[in-house]
Amino acid sequence: MDKIIVENLSITYSDGVESLYDINLRIPIHQITALIGPSGGGKSTFLRVLNRLNDLADVTKTTGKVLIDGIDILDPTLDVIALRRKVGIVFSRPLPLPLSIYQNVSYGLELMGEKRKSVLDEAVERALRLAELWDEVKERLHDPANSISGGQQQRLCLARTLSLQPEIIMLDEPTSALDPISTAKIETSLIELKKDFTVIIAPHNTQQAGRIADYVAFFLHGKLIEFSSAEEIFTRPKDNKTQDYISGKFG
Repeated sequence: MDKIIVENLSITYSDGVESLYDINLRIPIHQITALIGPSGGGKSTFLRVLNRLNDLADVTKTTGKVLIDGIDILDPTLDVIALRRKVGIVFSRPLPLPLSIYQNVSYGLELMGEKRKSVLDEAVERALRLAELWDEVKERLHDPANSISGGQQQRLCLARTLSLQPEIIMLDEPTSALDPISTAKIETSLIELKKDFTVIIAPHNTQQAGRIADYVAFFLHGKLIEFSSAEEIFTRPKDNKTQDYISGKFG
């Protein structure tokens, strides 16, 4: 079953550069889909389309459709705040709020008006468990978020996204600044999370895509070159450009 259907999506920025060109893609529910390709290929732009963060950029033209559960999210009348709750994103570097560990996770819920401590406590614990962080911080919930390690901060940012119970989790190079142990913890968490969420990740290297992805989309110069199961992409890609990229001939 497809969670996201992208039809003929093109995006042009104000400087005339077409960041995405005629993208057609179906992203399945409860799977990990990895977006791979050289820097500047359009991966981050594609992610930002899915929760309308491109609304904040200098985009002059957007054409095509992006359907999530059958609803075109590019419709100008769409409730963008509700969309961003449904489609959460974690960026490459951890950016915890200047608050406690607990408040970082509860902040979004409190912003929406939730004041019941029992509800907040339950949501914070659930999100931290999903992010594989609870056991490490449960005795330190009221410590400043910047007092924990970088890897823990990144998992805290993931927990902050999860606290709003999105349906889709997007991650833009979430482990690029992390050590191998922290990277492994994030990857373990994502594999567990796909049971309940649809996960889309732009990994910082193809090896990570090979470890965790169910499906892989290869972007090059704003075009989707190939999309298939991870097994097919890494063992029998159909396009020579895909083969050249995953074999390290360019990138």
